[in-house]
Order: sequence, then structure tokens, then C-alpha cells
Amino acid sequence: MIKIYTDGSCLENPGNGGWAAIIDDNKKIKKISGSEKNTTNNRMELMAPISALKDLDPNHQIEIFTDSQYVKLGITEWINTWIKNNWKTSKKENVKNKDLWIELYNLNQSLNIKWNWVKAHAGDPLNEEVDLMAKKAANSN
Repeated sequence: MIKIYTDGSCLENPGNGGWAAIIDDNKKIKKISGSEKNTTNNRMELMAPISALKDLDPNHQIEIFTDSQYVKLGITEWINTWIKNNWKTSKKENVKNKDLWIELYNLNQSLNIKWNWVKAHAGDPLNEEVDLMAKKAANSN
């Protein structure tokens, strides 16, 4: 079982942003992060799991932990309706971050992933650490 903690951060929204992920593959820990200028918090929240999932073996079971309801509900619930409605929201507006949603959707379809939401700043050590990593990445711009 591979466990992944992800987070995204923006200093201003939009503004300099960062994302981070901690990948625990049977106690072998890998930490990754990145940053972008002139981005949004939601884009960074999506970049974290996309980046973490890109090189994983489809034969592994994966659990993702995110404190973003946007990511969790988007990939487990909303996306099927968006696709059915030609990438329109319930208000008939274009889905924001469609490019990243498509990428995450394709990864989600090709891998065995269980999505979990964790409360932010509630004392989960890996969630706290990935939060700090994302903020540090955002500050590196």
C-alpha cells in the first residue's frame, strides 16, 4: 500500500503558489514539491496529487490523503457530472482548471486509488508536514 499526503498553497490567490506531496511506499519516504508564479490555490491543490501519481505502478494500491474538499469531492463526485455536462458546472459555467482535472481523472482511472479527506491543522503529522512543504515551495518563487 502506497500512502500519499498532498497539499497546495498560494501566498495570494492568485499569486505565487506551491504544491507538495509525501509518498510513503512501505516506509520508504519520498518528498516532492514544486512552485509556480501567478497561479491559484486550487491549481496547486491539484498539482500535488497529479505530480505524486505520475510515476506510480498501476499494480499498487494507493491511498491519497488531502485536506482539500475541492480535490476530494472533485475527483470522487463532481467530475462525472462535469464530463457528462461537457465540462460545465451546475451553473452552466466552464469548469475551472479543466486541464488539471482531465490529467487527474486519467491518472485516477489508470490506478487503484482510495481518496481520503483529512481535516487541516488537526494534528496529523504527515498532513502538517506536507502543508509546511507546500508553503515553503510557494515562498521559493
